[in-house]
Amino acid sequence: MVIDVNVHPLLYKSIYQEDEFSFWEREFGMGHMGPMGYDEVFAEMDVGGIDKNVLLPLDLTTTAGGWIATNEQVAHIVADYPDRFIGFASVDPHRKDAPVYLERVCRELNPRGLSLHPAKQRFKPDDVCMEPIYEICRAYDLPIIFDAGMSWEPQAPIGQGNPLCFEQALLQHPDVRMCLSHMGWPWVREMVTLMLKYPNCYSECSVLYLDSPEESIQRLFTVDMGPLWFQRSLSHQIMFGSNTPRFRAFKIRRGIERLNLPKRAHDALLGGNALEFLGGR
Repeated sequence: MVIDVNVHPLLYKSIYQEDEFSFWEREFGMGHMGPMGYDEVFAEMDVGGIDKNVLLPLDLTTTAGGWIATNEQVAHIVADYPDRFIGFASVDPHRKDAPVYLERVCRELNPRGLSLHPAKQRFKPDDVCMEPIYEICRAYDLPIIFDAGMSWEPQAPIGQGNPLCFEQALLQHPDVRMCLSHMGWPWVREMVTLMLKYPNCYSECSVLYLDSPEESIQRLFTVDMGPLWFQRSLSHQIMFGSNTPRFRAFKIRRGIERLNLPKRAHDALLGGNALEFLGGR
C-alpha cells in the first residue's frame, strides 16, 4: 500500500467555496486554483500509484481567525471515501478550550492523528499549552504531524521550523509518535540526528524541489543524506509525502522510483512506515 501522509484538501470540490478559498489563498500562500472533483483527485492519485491520502486540516482560530480546512470537512470527506482517505484533526493550542475541544473531536470524529504547525500557529512544541494536548494524543494513540523545515505559508517564520526546536517535545514525550515534515529541509542533517536519537521521531519526503522533483529527491537521499543512510539507519522512520496541492505526489513518486531502493526499503518508504506511524490501523 502507498500512503501519502501530507495532503491538504483545499481544492476538493465538496468543501471548496469561493468565500472560504480567499482565506485559504491568503493564509496558505497559494494562487487561485481548482476546484477538483473526486474523479480528478482519484485519477491523479492513480497516476502516482497512491492508494490513500492523509488529509491535514489546520486550526488558525487565534492567529488568523479561521481554518485551512476544518476537522468536520475532513471527517466528511473520509466518511464518503474511506478507502482512499485517512483523516487527521487539528487544534489551535492557544484556544482557551483547546483540550476540551480536542477531546470532543477525538470522541465524535475519530481522527487518526493530529496536524499542527508551530510556526503558523505561533507556539513552541514544548510550550506549557501543549502538555494537555500531548496527554490526549497519548490517551487516544494519536500520532502528530508537525509542519517543520521551511514553510511557504505567510506569517510562518522559517527559523521556527528548525527540527532542533522539537527536541524537548520528543525527549519529554517518548510514547507520542511525531513526524516533522519535509525532512526538516533545509536542516536535513539535523532531522537525521533527531531520528537517530529518538525512535518516536519520523519525517516525510516532501522537500522543496528547486530542481526537478527527480533531481531534488536524488539529492535528498544521496547528498543531503549519505547514499545508504536511509537503507541502513532510517528505513523505519521516513514516509512518503507530497504536500499536495503545493507539490504533486506523482512527481515525487517518480523521484522515489529513480532511487532504485531495495524492495524492503522501497516498500517501507512508500507505505509500511506510514502504517507503523498510524499505529498499524
